[in-house]
Amino acid sequence: MNNKWAGLIVGLIIVLVLAWCSWQGSLWATTSLGDFGKALEFPLWAAVLGLIANVVLGALKLKDFVKPGIRTELFLKIGLVLLGLGINITTVVRAGGGGVIQGIFMVTTVFLFSWWLGGVFKLSDSMRAVMSTAIAICGVSAAIAAAGSVLAKKEELAYITALVIVTALPLMVIMPYIAQALALSPSVAGAWFGGNIDTTAAVVGAGTIHSKRAQEIASIVKMSQNALMGLVAFILAIYFVTVVEKGKEKPSAKVIWDRFPKFVLGFIIASVLASLVDAKGANLIFSADALSGLANLKNWLFAMAFVCIGLELDFGSIKQVGGAPFWCYMIVTVFNTVLALIVAYIIFGMLFPV
Repeated sequence: MNNKWAGLIVGLIIVLVLAWCSWQGSLWATTSLGDFGKALEFPLWAAVLGLIANVVLGALKLKDFVKPGIRTELFLKIGLVLLGLGINITTVVRAGGGGVIQGIFMVTTVFLFSWWLGGVFKLSDSMRAVMSTAIAICGVSAAIAAAGSVLAKKEELAYITALVIVTALPLMVIMPYIAQALALSPSVAGAWFGGNIDTTAAVVGAGTIHSKRAQEIASIVKMSQNALMGLVAFILAIYFVTVVEKGKEKPSAKVIWDRFPKFVLGFIIASVLASLVDAKGANLIFSADALSGLANLKNWLFAMAFVCIGLELDFGSIKQVGGAPFWCYMIVTVFNTVLALIVAYIIFGMLFPV
């Protein structure tokens, strides 16, 4: 067995063990630390454990050896395709027209504001695209899709991924209590969570901390935004080929197809399959047990991907990116938080009270 295969096997074992540990840490926190423990979701555990292993392997000079087993993009892309099975388009539309309206408005407005502010901070176009998509849609998942469309640098994606995790988790804990202090109805609170918090897991976590109704509305709003991920990735691919990189390569259908992240098609197909249900709401393609099993597989793949992000993180490269993206991201996050509260109150508190 040559070193490459040995490194692949050892690397995969390390990733799997750390992913399992992240699940155990999340389970322990949920059962032992009450509401605060709900904030310690498996992505945080996985990323932190990956970072610790990164330092240890670096000190032992083993990072290059295990690198073949660190397959961040593979785990994420397969996981994202499976994520589509949890997004029933017809259910989203049927369950809440208000959620669809809010999702479309928030994605459009936040993306354009972030893109404009990134220009003010003189960020690269690829960084602006990844950041704007991450904040406007669904955090890491959307960032990966955007990065593939615009050929973003790995350190840019790692930087944004780190910011998503660092901001989403505190918001997941804080926002439910702010909603209670503001005496927001469960529907308005849930719409606020879904329209603002970047990651789907954190959105569900915030809704769970607040109330069952808040969890339902938060999920609908976030799924409405998630459903736009493929469209945004496609538009970005066209825009970068025809405008940003004009002259570098001749715009054509082939170039756009080569640039377009193919896994997004899998995500869309999976979402369509998830939407094929009978009159009782049962899926026509997959049994309930199959869907549950695939959802568990998706969570495992995401845990492994977050471990790999921690393992792959190049602190030197991130430092070279500078502080401008951080301040830009934080300003857009504040803008997103305030706007989502206003929009949630108007739509779910006045126009579509439920």
